[in-house]
Amino acid sequence: MQQYNTLGYHQCRWGYTGWADLENVITDFEKFEIPVEYIWVDIDYMHGYRDFDNEKTNWSYEEGEKFLDKLHAGGRRFVPLVDSALYIPNPDNASDAYPTYDRGAADDLFLKNPDGSLYIGAVWPGYTVFPDWHHPKAGNFWANELSLWHEKVAYDGMWIDMGECSSFCVGSCGTDNLHLNPVHPSFALPGEPGNVDYNYPEGFSKSNASEAASASSAAASQSAAAATSSSSTTQSYLRSTPTAARNINHPPYVINNVQPGHDLAVQAISPNATHTDGVVEYDVHNLNGHQILKATYSGLLQVFPQKRPFILGRATFAGSGKYAAHWGGDNNSKWADMFFSISQALSFSLFGIPMFGVDTCGFSGNTDEELCNRWMQMSAFFPFYRNHNVIKSLPQEPYRWASVTSASKKAMAIRYAILPYMYTLFHTAHTTGSTVLRALAWEFPNEPRLAAVDTQFLLGPDIMVIPVLEPGVDTVKGVFPGIAAGQVWYDWYTQAPVDAEAGVNTTIPAPLGHIPVYVRGGSVLPMQEPALTTRDARETDWSLIVATGKNGTARGELYLDDGESLYPSATKHVDLTATSGSLRVDVRGTWEEKNPLANVTVLGVEQPKDVVFNGKRVGEEAVKYNAASKVLSVTGLQGFTMGGAFEKSWVLQWA
Repeated sequence: MQQYNTLGYHQCRWGYTGWADLENVITDFEKFEIPVEYIWVDIDYMHGYRDFDNEKTNWSYEEGEKFLDKLHAGGRRFVPLVDSALYIPNPDNASDAYPTYDRGAADDLFLKNPDGSLYIGAVWPGYTVFPDWHHPKAGNFWANELSLWHEKVAYDGMWIDMGECSSFCVGSCGTDNLHLNPVHPSFALPGEPGNVDYNYPEGFSKSNASEAASASSAAASQSAAAATSSSSTTQSYLRSTPTAARNINHPPYVINNVQPGHDLAVQAISPNATHTDGVVEYDVHNLNGHQILKATYSGLLQVFPQKRPFILGRATFAGSGKYAAHWGGDNNSKWADMFFSISQALSFSLFGIPMFGVDTCGFSGNTDEELCNRWMQMSAFFPFYRNHNVIKSLPQEPYRWASVTSASKKAMAIRYAILPYMYTLFHTAHTTGSTVLRALAWEFPNEPRLAAVDTQFLLGPDIMVIPVLEPGVDTVKGVFPGIAAGQVWYDWYTQAPVDAEAGVNTTIPAPLGHIPVYVRGGSVLPMQEPALTTRDARETDWSLIVATGKNGTARGELYLDDGESLYPSATKHVDLTATSGSLRVDVRGTWEEKNPLANVTVLGVEQPKDVVFNGKRVGEEAVKYNAASKVLSVTGLQGFTMGGAFEKSWVLQWA
């Protein structure tokens, strides 16, 4: 079960330069009144790219304490990245100390070569070792490092990267080279000479011809320079024929790893790396990411006893959804990647990892205003909502463009309003194994053609999103499932029923800055007011949208607790049931929800003569009816629910 606050908006970038930079980002979000819940940092904060060790100038512990105190006071949170490999110090340099390695080495906790020597790969800090998660003391070691570091940096969650486990060299390349540590990776980092990314989204050349031409010219010059300076003696790991006997690095079949026929150790821990129990990496490689997430979960329970750990991982396995969220990895600032993120998200729903999102606006390459505008709106309806991109690419915080600011705020207003609905979906997923993000075919299995629909999706059973997935258009086509069987859909913005035909792709107006969103008839949505943080949103009045179905009925549910406890001491379950002319709210549980009910909006009804709340007539000034859209609005209900919207059961009637 995720914490309530994790459903807010997350901002990240590889390339933030220090605590002062983070503070400026938060200030800009506040200036433009864009919600932000979490600020994240990539490997920039590290001393020499070493886990659990801050760079001392721009990321000092003293300045970090001041920043994080202010951040937390504002109701916001901080998550840093931690990689899955640990730096091994240079034995010839006494000043090259790294206590984390020393503590792990004292208990002999790291992976070995087949001959029993230390397996030493290479990742961001240089030559590195890898915790052996089969070792009985590895979990305690990891928990201890998390605890020690939290005493210096008051983080609120953990981002585990490179958990596949990645390695930049082949095999134990550092065995005889530790005297060279720390070493630069064998490739240019993003933004370094020869590795400047000039990529832009599809269609960029049409909307930004001059800038696109300059980028194309610079890319051509960079490629030409690389061709001139490249070596013709690079090592090859190709074997085009199978091995005669079992060889787990070159198995007895040709496999497409990086390039056809390559050694399986390319870009990953070698298959022949050996665990403390004698198991080789070949047999358990896909479990590595799962094991570090599980160890991190246990470690965070020591840092935050009885609080649900918040963890994000790139490498996951069956069962990882119990411990962590997953993001889609290093995608690109391309319309194609935005499109594929829908099927990716739906896949992870089936994998049992409901907290899924992608790097909104794209990680690699440079986004542009139109792509980021559309993507920020679409991701607002994904379970995990984060913007993140690579160092030296164009900054892409939503306030960088006026239109993206406006579009983001519009979509976020919906997201933050329906947070209670989303949180209830997560509770149901946690207790029953159901999904949060859904394909249309899952909700409407009697329409086989929906199985091919991968350009729209459902958030839970009751909210449908039809995003624009291509540049230069102001309409989008979408299908409205269930129409043939009498299913009603309501436009989120107008609250009027949609006029659509069964099985037909309907053309929908979608100018830049507008994302079509629909409410399913037969549903009741619990909502609160949007705010800049989830903390503040949870302190606002309640409202309900009753979207009646073809027979005038609707139902919904709401789950409430403190939003963070592993085992909440008080919970509340609310059943919301509408029949023809009434809405009944049945309450169970001991959680005290003190915010009153403000409004109830009923869609698809005839104009009533009277509205009555628990036997008391609601004044005419609080009742409005739109005959064109058939929407009944009942406002000012705070006086009927001073003890809290769901303090006790109640009935609202209209007739």
